[in-house]
Amino acid sequence: MMHDEESKRLAAARDGTRPWKRWGPYLSERQWGTVREDVSPGGDAWNHFTHDQSRSRAYRWGEDGLGGISDDKQQLCFALALWNGADPILKERAFGLDNSEGNHGEDVKEYYFYLDSTPTHSYMKYLYKYPQAAYPYLDLIATNARRNRQEPEYELLDTGVFDAQRYFDVFVEYAKGDADDILIAITACNRGPDAARLRLLPTLWFRNTWAGNPSAPKPLMHAMPATASHGGATVQATHPGFAARAMPEAYYLYCDADVPLLFTENETNTARLSGVPNASAWVKDGINDYVVLGNRDAVNPAQRGTKMCALYELDLAAGTQTTVRLRLTAQAPQESHAPFADFDAVFSARMREADTFYNAITPIGVRMDVERSHVMRQALAGMLWSKQYYHCDLEHHRVGHHAKKNGAWSHMYCDDIISMPDKWEYPWYAAWDLAFHAIPLAIVDMDFAKEQLDLLLRNDYLHPNGQLPACEWNFSDVNPPVHAWATMQLYLLEKERRAGQGDLEFLKQSFEKLLVNFTWWINRKDRAGANIFEGGFLGLDNIGVFDRSSPLPTGGYIDQADGTAWMVFFSQQMLRIAVELALHEPRYQDFVEKFYQHTLRIAGAMDRVGEHQDEMWDEDDGFFYDVLRLPNGSAMRLKVRSIVGLLPLAAVAVFEADLFERLPRFREQSAEFARRHPRLIANLHLPDRPGVADRRMLSIVDETKLRRILSRMLDENEFFSPHGIRALSRYHHEHPYTFAHDGKEHRVAYVPGDSDSGMFGGNSNWRGPVWMPINYLLYGALLRLYAYYGDDFTVECPTGSGPQMTLLEVAMELGDRLCSIFQPDAAGTRPVNGAEAVFRDDPYWRDLVQFSEYFHGDTGAGVGASHQTGWTGCIAQIIQTNGMLAKELLHTSGGMTAAIRILQTSARMPQP
Repeated sequence: MMHDEESKRLAAARDGTRPWKRWGPYLSERQWGTVREDVSPGGDAWNHFTHDQSRSRAYRWGEDGLGGISDDKQQLCFALALWNGADPILKERAFGLDNSEGNHGEDVKEYYFYLDSTPTHSYMKYLYKYPQAAYPYLDLIATNARRNRQEPEYELLDTGVFDAQRYFDVFVEYAKGDADDILIAITACNRGPDAARLRLLPTLWFRNTWAGNPSAPKPLMHAMPATASHGGATVQATHPGFAARAMPEAYYLYCDADVPLLFTENETNTARLSGVPNASAWVKDGINDYVVLGNRDAVNPAQRGTKMCALYELDLAAGTQTTVRLRLTAQAPQESHAPFADFDAVFSARMREADTFYNAITPIGVRMDVERSHVMRQALAGMLWSKQYYHCDLEHHRVGHHAKKNGAWSHMYCDDIISMPDKWEYPWYAAWDLAFHAIPLAIVDMDFAKEQLDLLLRNDYLHPNGQLPACEWNFSDVNPPVHAWATMQLYLLEKERRAGQGDLEFLKQSFEKLLVNFTWWINRKDRAGANIFEGGFLGLDNIGVFDRSSPLPTGGYIDQADGTAWMVFFSQQMLRIAVELALHEPRYQDFVEKFYQHTLRIAGAMDRVGEHQDEMWDEDDGFFYDVLRLPNGSAMRLKVRSIVGLLPLAAVAVFEADLFERLPRFREQSAEFARRHPRLIANLHLPDRPGVADRRMLSIVDETKLRRILSRMLDENEFFSPHGIRALSRYHHEHPYTFAHDGKEHRVAYVPGDSDSGMFGGNSNWRGPVWMPINYLLYGALLRLYAYYGDDFTVECPTGSGPQMTLLEVAMELGDRLCSIFQPDAAGTRPVNGAEAVFRDDPYWRDLVQFSEYFHGDTGAGVGASHQTGWTGCIAQIIQTNGMLAKELLHTSGGMTAAIRILQTSARMPQP
């Protein structure tokens, strides 16, 4: 156990003695254009609530802002607003293109960076880069509209607004003096060659919970007089709902100067949006109209309302900076209380404590240099900043507004802080993303990671039929079943940290709910009851020749190699959990037998004894493929070389040598099953074959298949890019896969970056880029395979190069290639930043790291969402693991000792 100050705060939050997580970065970057705010009959969320409306229309379910914070029910919010004197509107929220405007789908067109955060948000740091020229809203929309899918996106840097460094760097930092005491420092830097004026507007407001609900009392904020100890502007904010949540009766915002305070109401400007007279004299965009349009009647002269800002007018000489200080606290003004007396001391302490916390979890080794430490910390900061308050009452939303989307999920009620994939492009949770999020989050906050996995298994999320909700665009979509894997990973990690004492209650409760979900898969996605699975989307749809979520043009259906491999993986993880529980409570042995048999039956269906044209394994190619079943009863393999065929490698479970000794009933049952089903198990690797240290392994692939698949995976002309495993083999660049039907050719070709196909909508692309979550699964599988096979099993890596590597060395090589995406090369270029010279040459840009949704299959450049630290945050776990491996290898004669530590938990360090 660690005893640093941040770890103590985590412990206090866990046991309820101090609500250190009450305040955090829980605002989204975009609330407009979301399904929750969409009440249109047709469910057209993007066009129903646009960016242009967002400054004038009060949100119903959540709030957005720049670098903002809120309480954990988002009743009171604080964020930054800016005006450069040239923009047509205040910069209050991030702008981007909607799904129909971008030539590669939706895309944020801003530069902001999550630089730091502790898990309790006792210290946080954010950077926003704000041009001094007018923000080019219309240029971005028009130019992207003219571009096609073969052309790159037109980005904000391309417009020239950052030329000659004519922009402001605006840093927002938070430090907590206590759970309800937040110190705020906003530093504005003029990076340009000339003096420039910036209006900086720190904004405080209440989420509108009273509109349409006459019984809901309305909160209030108002200006307060100066005191002898504080001559700066002060605001009091009170909310009738605070008391019910055991919160302070009021909060106070102290400004470090006697600046003007502007007040309005967080009410929709119906006059602007629809021509209907406003119910209130002051509306949501009143501050915008006051500052930008000079309308002095747009704010309340009585200095009271539900939204306010302090107006700082900063004149900055070239190359200079200034800092504005504020304090949002429950401590009321007193004659003896000077709110900024301890400001610098508290900030210094929290920054020092943040360094101490991160230094303790950053391994030092051959592969762990300063750059990797920097990347790891920014990745974890992005994970923590991407927590968001998510509120939606589906029954109320659907019935109250006649919305048609997600009608089958009326039981769902969401009112939680949730880890989001990206708070602009994906400001909503996604089931399989969330499972990956939990892994890096567990490095810094095990409690929050476990809560996230538990969340989707609760009765107000999990469908009564057992399906996990996919995402708000369609909760009924099917995501890969990775929840059981993440659950077991967290259990084993915590068990290691607690000297062998795992959280069995967490494991039991998760297992019981996952049983329901597993049954849903068995009942709904095995069309013929033959242990062959479909799932439509499954995360890998765009890699195939057809859209598997839609009816096939040929008729018939597809036996999915990835869908079936995912189910082997799911069943294996349930087996691992059942084994762990059975070692403590014998009644779980029935489940050990159940999931052992399920695993064998599903895995056996992928490759039956003999050669069959209607099975997924192709003996000639040594690879797994999807199988197309036609209405006339014939079948054929769709020979697309993709991660669909690599995924079976991830379905590997390794057990310690004493498994059969401690579970003799399982030993007898497994032997009897093998005796009765010799043809089913003939092509599988069973746990009756001892490996290194007498370990046992259950895997879809035996040694022969493993070598054949790895030869393709590690071929740099196929899957093994300089920056990780590609989603589609580069072989298909020169040899596209084609399928002709009814006079039409269906085609799959290697596309390393943005998708050139509109088949799947938006910017979806699995046709070549490197995706961190799949790479992370393969990375972990290599480590587990090594723990079974040991140093005697070597493969050529890269294929055709000559040198032989153990699977541990292969895993570390893969880890290094993934890390290289974010590290500067010899020329100082981080591949993730692509060809943008400013990220290489400018000292104010080159240390900033973005964590994209996926990465160009040849260059490693970031593609898709630019802030999807969600599952891309797994790079933090890879950096930590490779660093620990390198450190241990320095002190051991071989890699086995290190691999044993990784076997179940992917290499962890002692944590709080």
